[in-house]
Amino acid sequence: MAKARARAAARKVKDKWKAKNWYQVVAPSLFDNVQIADTLSDSPDQLIGRITEVSLQNLTNDFRKSHIKLFFKIHKTEELIAHTQFVGHTLTSDYLRRMIRRRKSRIDGIYDITTRDGAYMRIKAFATTEKRIQNSQKKLIRNSMKKTILDAGKAKTLNEFIRDIIDGKIGSDIYKNCKNLYPIKRVEIYKTEVKRQPTIEIKDKKPTKNEEIKETNETIEKEDKP
Repeated sequence: MAKARARAAARKVKDKWKAKNWYQVVAPSLFDNVQIADTLSDSPDQLIGRITEVSLQNLTNDFRKSHIKLFFKIHKTEELIAHTQFVGHTLTSDYLRRMIRRRKSRIDGIYDITTRDGAYMRIKAFATTEKRIQNSQKKLIRNSMKKTILDAGKAKTLNEFIRDIIDGKIGSDIYKNCKNLYPIKRVEIYKTEVKRQPTIEIKDKKPTKNEEIKETNETIEKEDKP
């Protein structure tokens, strides 16, 4: 009797797995709808809200982007395709530790912005200096960071703003605006969170694929002195 129950339970588990389907999880159009994962589910409704983490290196085949982690949330399915929305990014802890050194100053800022198409985001950024600086100087740099980020957010759609963060343009703009206040060593936008997706439909000015993700860190970092 016990063996029969065990066999029945095993068949039930096997049938349950047979009922599941594999879904291809794809990135949003900003990242050319490339496949970023496979996931198993017995109902498409159960996929809604799932978050997938992927390294930017996997999307660009650029090992220099391995420290950037992107997060995508499934928001709809079509047949066996699960479509996602970008919901944020962060930099790896190892990378951040390398950026912060002793006898340097770090200026942090957290800014909430609304993009041109109505998306609401939280941006976390920091700048580092060659030497320790006074609080009054930190305040000037922090205010300049804030103005640069808020102005960029107001002028751009969510996709345009994300693109400029990932390719380093926003960080480069902060660097240029702050360097006259005090010599800046580096600027990083180390975390973003999309709190609300766009509410207004605006067509993006999308560049070619080769232009979409480019390396610009050289413009916001001085070479380390020996």
